[in-house]
Amino acid sequence: MVDSSSWSRALVQISPYTFSAIGIAISIGVSGIYITGSSLIGAAIKAPRITSKNLISVIFCEAVAIYGVIVAIILQTKLESVPASVVYDAESLRAGYAIFASGIIVGFANLVCGLCVGIIGSSCALSDAQNSTLFVKILVIEIFGSALGLFGVIVGIIMSAQATWPAAKSS
Repeated sequence: MVDSSSWSRALVQISPYTFSAIGIAISIGVSGIYITGSSLIGAAIKAPRITSKNLISVIFCEAVAIYGVIVAIILQTKLESVPASVVYDAESLRAGYAIFASGIIVGFANLVCGLCVGIIGSSCALSDAQNSTLFVKILVIEIFGSALGLFGVIVGIIMSAQATWPAAKSS
């Protein structure tokens, strides 16, 4: 018998649509559009030749935010209307948790990716101001950092494939 005040009881009583909505919100909200600021720190350098080069880091940060929007749209398409009698069935709960977990994975993977790209982008601008031959070398590292976001998107899409809602039960 499950205690009525336990976490497991609470998680089963919350609507799977709530978990789905929270997962979609985390996918967008945490994906890192506000991380661009760390990349812009390098723009404070008073070297005119690096101004356009620093935009590459900003574009990488914005691409990470777009990953979150794309996955949120994919997750939103996974939502289906089910009859009230099957909302709390195991299959509905599994679908809600799958969308929730997918959103968390994508959101936080993109957050870490945005931090990585922003910090490397700032370092790229600072090092390019000192020695222009370092730009391409550090840009390659920045590209590897941006791959973290793609890995999160891939894992999120694979996890969201588990979100199947139950069909209406025939009477």
